[in-house]
Amino acid sequence: QVQLVESGGGLVQPGGSLRLSCAASGSIFRVDNMGWYRQAPGKQREFVARITRAGVTSYTDSVKGRFTNSRDNAKNTVYLQMNNLKPEDTAVYYCYAMAALTATMTSQTYWGQGTQVTVSS
Repeated sequence: QVQLVESGGGLVQPGGSLRLSCAASGSIFRVDNMGWYRQAPGKQREFVARITRAGVTSYTDSVKGRFTNSRDNAKNTVYLQMNNLKPEDTAVYYCYAMAALTATMTSQTYWGQGTQVTVSS
């Protein structure tokens, strides 16, 4: 099985920064795409950022220029650096990883437990 453990959430003032981390562990052969979704109270979970194994990134429009998604393939870890945070960024942030357990298996999507990010003065 694959476990994803997130860390780095918390309370920050508007304009502040936070860095989220998410480490995948278990019997992993390969990790493909990794990334982040978020869910604000009363809203559906929404896509935030994605990074391929080669390092190609994509972002939802509302975070472009403020958030940076990166990864360490040797550690199967993905990071989300969040700068100039706004109150509307308040949500539970979930990481995900598309991982294959053997060379012949297709990747499946695994999720982290979620970490709360609150932006408030």
